[in-house]
Amino acid sequence: MDNSIFQVYEDEIQSLEEEITLLAEKYEDSQQETTFFSDKEILMSIKSFQREFLGESEGHESSSNLKALLESLETDLSFLMKFTGIQFTSHSKKTVEKTRNRTVRKHRLSGNCHSLSFQLEFQLLEMQNKDNVAAVVTDLSIAMEFGEDSDLSKFVSRSFSSYAQWREHRRCTFLHFKSKYPDVVTLPEGLLGDYIILRNLKLPGFELLIVWKIHIDEEGRTLPVLDLLTKVPEQVLEQKMATIENAPTRFRSMLLLFGIETAIENLIKVVALEN
Repeated sequence: MDNSIFQVYEDEIQSLEEEITLLAEKYEDSQQETTFFSDKEILMSIKSFQREFLGESEGHESSSNLKALLESLETDLSFLMKFTGIQFTSHSKKTVEKTRNRTVRKHRLSGNCHSLSFQLEFQLLEMQNKDNVAAVVTDLSIAMEFGEDSDLSKFVSRSFSSYAQWREHRRCTFLHFKSKYPDVVTLPEGLLGDYIILRNLKLPGFELLIVWKIHIDEEGRTLPVLDLLTKVPEQVLEQKMATIENAPTRFRSMLLLFGIETAIENLIKVVALEN
């Protein structure tokens, strides 16, 4: 028989195998698309897994450790449910992307916190190499069903909007100073971090850390909270003890008098001129 015919058959078989694999993945996703469970059922599942897994592990030295770990997880889960009032009622997941070393799945969790319903959605990116598997959560979002509780809806919307505005303002401020003073300003956690470090290359080991937190109080008001931490070599500390010790207090005073941007820039200029 002609080799070309064999090649056609092999290509067809490979195509069918790929289609079967894809259908199997879709079937698995559909089977897991909506799984409802209560806190009692969760604990029962843990116990079932414990019996099955430990039964298969009889004779292994690690079985006692696994049993202790599962019992600890069961206790922690029960405690968290009672302490927070949060109970998950359903879970679904869908494979968005899958390659040899990379898998992206979209998860959706539904539940209640006391009498308030909510949904939690996120994507889980799993990357595998020779040594281990790394997992990263992205696109996290929370949706809440307020019903007739308009006050709660307004409270959450107002708090979220204000928090997002302050977070963006912090990011832009960090970007501005990093671009203007690249030799002085360092961003260890990037633009989305909550602190920057000021350094003077002429003073090795000398660092001023500006921490910028965003606080939401019980009434839903969003407030920026800034502070200054110092890291100073002993020889510098001995020469300028009083100045360094009073730096955090003076920084807070500048924040009240001049505002965030001016206070940070004045501090950067001082660090840049130190020698």
